Amino acid sequence: MSSLLTGSDLIHEAELVWLENPEGLDYVRQALDKTKRRNTKPPYARDGRMVGYALLDEDASPDPDSGLYKRRVFFLLPHDRDSLPDGLYREGAPGEAVDPRTITPRQPGTKTPRSQRGGSVAIASMP
Repeated sequence: MSSLLTGSDLIHEAELVWLENPEGLDYVRQALDKTKRRNTKPPYARDGRMVGYALLDEDASPDPDSGLYKRRVFFLLPHDRDSLPDGLYREGAPGEAVDPRTITPRQPGTKTPRSQRGGSVAIASMP
């Protein structure tokens, strides 16, 4: 599934579950995964770790062809900034990465100076 999401991809989200405190993360990757259930912890088959996921509301219907629900999953890979602060993403972030502080149910989240450049970068204040 594409990880560049729009609000229409997320209309049945009821709640977000964070497995890690998102305040300590500059960014998280997000993607839509297909799962058998709409309201339990989904399986995770990527490298790295799942840091959160969405629960769907009662009106969510599974795909008629596959019988699976499309749900948002938040994750980090081993080479992401939280694990390798001086690595590939010391500055910049993957295309599917957003600031976790901007994520709410039914909203995909946005990129911010913190997610794009890192928490240690000072941002000049406006006069």
